[in-house]
Amino acid sequence: MAGIRPTTSTSQTSSAQLFTSRLLLLLTLLPLTLAAFAFLLQWRGGLTDPTTRWSPDHHEFPGMESISGSIKDTIRNSGSGCTDLLGQSHSLSFPYFRDWKFGFGSDLKPKICITTSTSAGLEQTLPWIFYHKAASPTVSKVLETIAGVKVIYRTRELEEQQAKSRIWNETWLSSFFYKPCNYELFVKQSLNMEMAIVMAREAGMDWIIHLDTDELIHPAGAREYSLRQLLMDVPGNVDMVIFPNYESSVERDDTKEPFSEVSMFKKNYDHLPKDVYFGNYKEATRGNPNYFLTYGNGKSAARIQDHLRPNGAHRWHNYMKTPNEVKLEEAAVLHYTYPKFSDLTSRRDRCGCKPTKEDVKRCFMLEFDRSAFIIASTATEEEMLLWYRERIVWTDRALNLKLLRKGILTRIYTPMVIVQRLRETGVFSSVIASAQAVLSSVKNSNSSTAGVTSSTKIGHDGESKATARRVLQIPDNSSFSSRNSTAISSWPGSFSGCHS
Repeated sequence: MAGIRPTTSTSQTSSAQLFTSRLLLLLTLLPLTLAAFAFLLQWRGGLTDPTTRWSPDHHEFPGMESISGSIKDTIRNSGSGCTDLLGQSHSLSFPYFRDWKFGFGSDLKPKICITTSTSAGLEQTLPWIFYHKAASPTVSKVLETIAGVKVIYRTRELEEQQAKSRIWNETWLSSFFYKPCNYELFVKQSLNMEMAIVMAREAGMDWIIHLDTDELIHPAGAREYSLRQLLMDVPGNVDMVIFPNYESSVERDDTKEPFSEVSMFKKNYDHLPKDVYFGNYKEATRGNPNYFLTYGNGKSAARIQDHLRPNGAHRWHNYMKTPNEVKLEEAAVLHYTYPKFSDLTSRRDRCGCKPTKEDVKRCFMLEFDRSAFIIASTATEEEMLLWYRERIVWTDRALNLKLLRKGILTRIYTPMVIVQRLRETGVFSSVIASAQAVLSSVKNSNSSTAGVTSSTKIGHDGESKATARRVLQIPDNSSFSSRNSTAISSWPGSFSGCHS
């Protein structure tokens, strides 16, 4: 009996080890399985990347109505399996340009595409365009006369094509779907950015940037004041460049032309020492909900490459990899935030939400926008002006000077000087004059082919004429637009401008 050893302990140890091994295997396989499942849901069957769907020998975009029968037959019989830009249909789409090319005027590198979705009028859009070009009968018709600018009309056909975008099957933007006002704008901006990637690639662009027309690039830190030079110096392994945003700090309540009149900006916390930012936070916010009135995460430029996609209005991403990004230490995006008193009512008039604290949450993402909408919807003109002065206008000169010395606020004059100089040299008025000549020609031609009609047209011919005359001092007898032309005057509209 003394020579017999018990086996119960050994058996129990073996069972415990077996159980532990199986548990570890399960814990290893479970996240891998979930990750694979999520990837399949995201990829949706391995769709071809939008930027690589088009033959380099053609520039067909969704919905081209004017394409010739012979080319249609060639495409139909080619068996190439091409799909449309945003969906999985084999029909042609995108009814705007065929064999179009940007008039670069030079072979300078890198070539940069700036895309926007805007409702802004000529008084804001023309300075914005020419500031970023920096080289050379309605709003859209004027913009179409500018070399390097392509206007995309928001037609019903475009909306139908964008309804087929793969974006709708993905999760990264889903929380913004089917909501009004700012949420709807954010989705449409992303859809327009997706479309702009294809256009930029076809045009041979190297970089793409999404900006609103109340934003200007401030390429500080480059060897010359040049966005091209700034991006040329970016290492080749970098996929995305982040521009921290600075927010305008208007000093008057009667600003008319922000790009020409505003020189004071609040710096982004990314460009401030932590002790300076936190030590002056309360004075810098002046009773507002956050440090900035609106967004604070900057904008970005992405290198054009395979599988590029938008990641909301502020960033880009890639379906196949995590982009290698760098944040610029001096350059910034200047955001002219509520620089005019009229911005309060213009935003109110574009949104049909109720002016209650609960309802504005489904319409606006940011607390300040919500408060501004309620004030603009419920207050008198005098009350609105008082609120505007208290929350937006920097009237306390002693505080301004203190924050300027601390580095929270900064003076930036270069954009203001550039825009003023462009205005003085007659660049804007000459564009209007060129558009007048084109539109006079169109007006005398067959009115049925004078332009493209938008399904979301907002505003009237007379309003556009009055705006152009008021801002650019066009004589009252000028013939400015054609009834069959369409303004890019509804904020879901989009145009892309690329320049070399």
